[in-house]
Amino acid sequence: MMKPVWMGASLFALALSASPAFAQDAAGANDDMATPEAQDAAQDIVVVGTAGAGTRRQDAAFAVTSLDAQAIAEAAPASTADILKMVPGVSVESSGGQNGANIFVRGYPSGGDAQFVTFQSSGVPIFPPPTLSFLENSQLIRIDNTVERIEAVRGGTGSLFSNGQPGLTVNLVQREGGRTLAGKMQGSITNYGEYRADGYVSGPLDEDTGFMVGGFYRQGTGVRDPQFDSEKGGQITANIRHDFSPDSSVLLYARYLNDRGQWLLPVPVIQDGSDISAFPGFDPNDGTLASEDVRYTTLNTGQRVDLARGRGAKIVNVGANFNFGLSDSLSFRDRIGFLGGRAFTTGLVPDGPPTSAQAYAERLGGAGSVIGSLTYVDGGAAVSPDQQVIQAGIWTVDKKINSVVNDASLQLETGRNTLTGGFYYANYFTHDMWNLGNGMILTAEDNARRINLTFADGRVATRDGFMQGSFYLIDAAYTGEDVAFYAVDEFQVTDKLRIDGGLRWQKHRIEGYVVQPVTVDSDNDPNTLYNNNDAQRGTSQTPIDYSEDKWSYTAGVNYDLTSQIGFFGRYSKGHSFPQFDNLREGVTDIASVDTWEGGLKVSTNMVNLYATLFHNKFEGLSSVQFLPGGNVAQVGGAKATGVEVEGALRPTSWFSLNGSLTYLDATYENFFSAGVDQSGNRVQRQPKWQWRLMPTLKPDFGGVKPTIYATLQYYGDRFSDPENQQLLPSFYQLDAGVSVKVMDRIDLRVTGTNLTNEIGLTEGNPRVIGSQGTGAILARPILGRSFTFSAAYSF
Repeated sequence: MMKPVWMGASLFALALSASPAFAQDAAGANDDMATPEAQDAAQDIVVVGTAGAGTRRQDAAFAVTSLDAQAIAEAAPASTADILKMVPGVSVESSGGQNGANIFVRGYPSGGDAQFVTFQSSGVPIFPPPTLSFLENSQLIRIDNTVERIEAVRGGTGSLFSNGQPGLTVNLVQREGGRTLAGKMQGSITNYGEYRADGYVSGPLDEDTGFMVGGFYRQGTGVRDPQFDSEKGGQITANIRHDFSPDSSVLLYARYLNDRGQWLLPVPVIQDGSDISAFPGFDPNDGTLASEDVRYTTLNTGQRVDLARGRGAKIVNVGANFNFGLSDSLSFRDRIGFLGGRAFTTGLVPDGPPTSAQAYAERLGGAGSVIGSLTYVDGGAAVSPDQQVIQAGIWTVDKKINSVVNDASLQLETGRNTLTGGFYYANYFTHDMWNLGNGMILTAEDNARRINLTFADGRVATRDGFMQGSFYLIDAAYTGEDVAFYAVDEFQVTDKLRIDGGLRWQKHRIEGYVVQPVTVDSDNDPNTLYNNNDAQRGTSQTPIDYSEDKWSYTAGVNYDLTSQIGFFGRYSKGHSFPQFDNLREGVTDIASVDTWEGGLKVSTNMVNLYATLFHNKFEGLSSVQFLPGGNVAQVGGAKATGVEVEGALRPTSWFSLNGSLTYLDATYENFFSAGVDQSGNRVQRQPKWQWRLMPTLKPDFGGVKPTIYATLQYYGDRFSDPENQQLLPSFYQLDAGVSVKVMDRIDLRVTGTNLTNEIGLTEGNPRVIGSQGTGAILARPILGRSFTFSAAYSF
């Protein structure tokens, strides 16, 4: 196995020991330290996707979205991933809970997770691989009051910087301390009984040094109540910034996250074409199979499982940003991050749609099988053969992870030209322990109960409800290493015309091993069906050793017609290397993306408008679909053409209208799923149309000035599968809220989500290839109607 190198740590030590001053990062400027005019300018600065300290969004020659703290609060994101619903060109399935989101970008083909999305904290990737199976970046950080703003760049320059993400790079910028003491304390409670406490405090330590510390804690059942507190945990973040001079600074930060939530999966619903309705006995808006009866179980391996563990992470993330002014024209920047801890998943995964207990018994035992006894595990009461039942399995995944990332660059400014050269290094490790399968027979109802089944011929089908053991048992460890060099040149040809170009060379290496499982009858008794084909850990190791390198590049042009109206155009070619899970399954394809894009940017006091037209060609998808009958590789490409529009209209001081729209025409090319060519089909789980309108009213009622806001969202129809046989119909979602300031320091707020209780499907059954038919199916709807009430005190 490769060992982490000392390069990142030594750069960290070198920067700390240097005596000259470090430059202040423009993106980190605190509101408290600026005039109102400067504050407005700072809020328009974006760092993500740039080579240096940042640029005004109006000047950026790429598609970027910036959200300030107020926009984040009014969006009321249900999770870290959920905030990306504000970014055009991105499709977010946050219906899986606080963790485990599926995020899709610009028609890039993907079966789930967030393969082409990287989250950063203050410009540093939180964990360099954007996605591993059962772990995507948004699982490792939470949005709370310590986040000052969020920046998101899609396509464009993303393939050059940081970890070279060609899809979407999201940067969460931390609050920092200013020249006055400031802070906020906030408490909230929901209509379903979950409570949360947030807060932060920031201020000066001396004239040139500021601090910030804050975080949150929450506890409750969640909208889908499993009869126990499944949502529990919190996060604390702290930083210190010291300015040595106007162009030199250091920012040190640390974050501890210990948070978990229920992993929400498909539930039974009734589908008739585009008509979706509730399955009898199961509420699609707030129902869950999880229950106290299913919470504690013991697997065939002897492993004791508590469903309350859910999906989450317990990690420490520390880092530093250094800016060093070497001279008037030369500057050095270094960003470094360390992460260590565990990410975990424990969930109840349904296998197929409900059926009667009689029909299920015949399917399990074979044609002609006769039920001998059918009873509840808890209490032993008899169960009717007509009872609707469902098979669902206990899946557990534990990952021990760590990483070190270092991104260092030199920037030379000479007249109208800015040249940047940089070096990126990342070393990361994970040790995976998986146990998938462990199917149980459950009643097909809210808060399901376990059922035991014995056949009349003496065969014992279940043990405490379990009708099978593991079908996929993994013990594997991997180390990854990425080394990259990049160079970017930006030339201001005239006051209105700017051109830029850049190159990136990256070498990607993975070493590791997989312990191959064996299948056994653990008690050598063919009449005990529940353990006849148990996967158990074997002794044979399969090594993994992979090394490849690629060049990425981009060229762009920006023309400012006026100071308020501009245009840009860009071509970029980026790559995404195979990660651990692909290589374990023998899939070694390197994804490549060619993107052409151009846009219009308008920024006036009344109107902001950002419109982008793009076309991309994608080759080399490599993903794996986990199925009970064996894993299926999906390989190939796609092409996509789309339009992204976002903007704001402010005709008066008391009314504004924000909005965004995405049109996407994305189809597969030379794409194979389970060996079948799906070329010409629409790329799965990404709609042709999606839009959102966000009006805000600020009326004046005799000195009381509430803020009333709403979001109406539309998601067009999609297909859950590459075969385009699992239709996910279009739906609308309406959210709204109102906030009132009292004595300028107290903010009272109520926010409602999915006010119409829409049954909007975001996923079909990923454990099935092709159609589920009509009638009872498995699908994952958005969460039902809920309300959050909060009170905050600011100082």
